[in-house]
Amino acid sequence: MVSTIPELAEGVKPLRLGRLAIDTPVVLAPMAGITNAAYRQLCREQGAGLYVAEMITSRGIVERDPKTLSMLQFDPGETVRSVQLYGTDPYYMAEAAKILCGEYGVGHVDMNFGCPVPKVTRKGGGAALPWKRDLLEAILTSVVKAAEPYGVPVTCKTRKGIDDDHLTYRDAGRIAEQSGIAAIALHGRTAMQHYSGHADWDAIADLVDQVSIPVLGNGDIWEAADATRMIMHTNAAGVVVGRGCLGRPWLFRDLADAFAGRATQTLPTSGEVAGVVRRHAELLAGLMGEQRGVTDLRKHMAWYFKGFPIGGDLRHDLGTVSSFSELDDHLGRLDPNLAYPVEELGRPRGRQGSPRGKVALPEGWLADTCGLDLELSSAEIGVSGG
Repeated sequence: MVSTIPELAEGVKPLRLGRLAIDTPVVLAPMAGITNAAYRQLCREQGAGLYVAEMITSRGIVERDPKTLSMLQFDPGETVRSVQLYGTDPYYMAEAAKILCGEYGVGHVDMNFGCPVPKVTRKGGGAALPWKRDLLEAILTSVVKAAEPYGVPVTCKTRKGIDDDHLTYRDAGRIAEQSGIAAIALHGRTAMQHYSGHADWDAIADLVDQVSIPVLGNGDIWEAADATRMIMHTNAAGVVVGRGCLGRPWLFRDLADAFAGRATQTLPTSGEVAGVVRRHAELLAGLMGEQRGVTDLRKHMAWYFKGFPIGGDLRHDLGTVSSFSELDDHLGRLDPNLAYPVEELGRPRGRQGSPRGKVALPEGWLADTCGLDLELSSAEIGVSGG
């Protein structure tokens, strides 16, 4: 089912990242345990955009860690293999980029400097790192140089800063531009906010005014209308969508329509959602086998059926499914004609939490902005965030 949405973006241009042109200027944000090859394919089947794989650590790649390398899976339809790289050391980041480009055919490398998770920031990684301007510059420059012989564009993602008294996004944008970064994505929250409150779209607009490279806006895009409003409010070159697509891969269809000037919004019935769930299960099974794939699907069930009056017993059974036969049995018990719960539109999905009283940082981290002599390898933990 499709209904009309009120806002459209006019004159939106393709997103250009070096030699890449993304006709629909929408990027799927990397999310650990979510944006594997199966979910990326599911989203891509709904609409156009750039679909980024799960965040992966640079040392894990360079040291050939089997678990890390097992995350580098792509489906045949991915014409652009896109990977988000995380790390704190210029050498390892550059070496990892060479491996991604040279051995895995990756055509776009993104870098994460936005993770607000305390176990990362307290060791100097994630959203804490841009405070050390020289280290940020060294990492960006080294990765751009490593990817250059392959013609692969490099982008980065960051947050506004550590907190309102320690903002870093303007300097990060300036450094990114000078380092040859193809685009920078800004999540309009500080690390202290985590995922709480509202994203500051004014900061995104400010960064657009500060740099000449494309700026991508991230934060509080729950519907296609939010994306077009963000573009009009900030003049950003595109948007990055994360939590808004959880249990709603058809959001990318809405986004493609909105940016193409088609004012539509997908409102699937419970039966249509069940069809997407079954397709998701098939793709996961193809990636990791039936049992693991269907088990992995469990985490998505609450998102898929959020707001639908399906009953506690069925909701529980869907959340503990372990085979196709069980899945088909449980989906068969579902009333396929339940209307989409419109009260869920525009509401936050996924993790939210509350603001941190204080961001966890290494001792004396804020004393200066120099970090080239620091040993931060312990910050390289494979967690998602941005």
